[in-house]
Amino acid sequence: MNTQAAPSPQFYLTAPAACPYLPHEMERKVFTHLVGPRAAEMNDLLTQGGFRRSQNIAYRPACEACRACISVRILADEFSPTRSMRRVLTLNEDLVATDYPAQPSTEQYALFRRYLDSRHQRGGMSDMSALDYAIMVEDTHVNTRIIEYRVRAEGAGVNPLARGELVAAALTDMMSDGLSMVYSYFNPTLGHRSLGTLMILDHIRRTRQLGLPHVYLGYWVKGSHKMDYKTRFLPQEHLLSRGWERYIPEDNRPDDRRPETSRMGD
Repeated sequence: MNTQAAPSPQFYLTAPAACPYLPHEMERKVFTHLVGPRAAEMNDLLTQGGFRRSQNIAYRPACEACRACISVRILADEFSPTRSMRRVLTLNEDLVATDYPAQPSTEQYALFRRYLDSRHQRGGMSDMSALDYAIMVEDTHVNTRIIEYRVRAEGAGVNPLARGELVAAALTDMMSDGLSMVYSYFNPTLGHRSLGTLMILDHIRRTRQLGLPHVYLGYWVKGSHKMDYKTRFLPQEHLLSRGWERYIPEDNRPDDRRPETSRMGD
């Protein structure tokens, strides 16, 4: 396959396949390669336009009869955690989050494998090997980091090499307007810690520290229960036919049900 950078991206369409989120639906994706010196710039533009990155591929749904997949981004500056989110932060005060270059480790893969075996036994990633995981982490032409979440080790304040148990990790793209959470996973036996929520809260904090506006969460699929958590982080915007629009939960909408609008570039 020729992965040389072209003057403008070339887009391709996948064949129809069973939708992993909604039963009885078929999905198609449009995709392009993210390679060459303009990869980071293209990743920014495409992510802002509703694409997601997987290795050196940017893709978005292009289904013929369904528009259920909606791109979501949190408005970091305006975000205020709920009471339950503050409890999650308090509960995890013993964890230390550190970001590193996008390099895999056997410890990461062991945790990743444990997560898949518990949460996604029948998913498209269920049979990923250690080599597959390494490619997922390393195969990037953009500014990607991996953030590890560890239990604070005894003596960590004195010895910078002291490393406690790895309980969660997130593969994250650094963009011009925020952070994009490419993939995250955690120890499935620590459900009381709500580690998925913690990682999103930490990304919001990091985005605000960088002075950037957005945390990109990928797609929300209305009707898919495993995606419902994404709409808990308010305020947020959804990419609809008219551009990025501020999302208003149905319970809070006025009678005319018209969402507020915040267009890209305003």
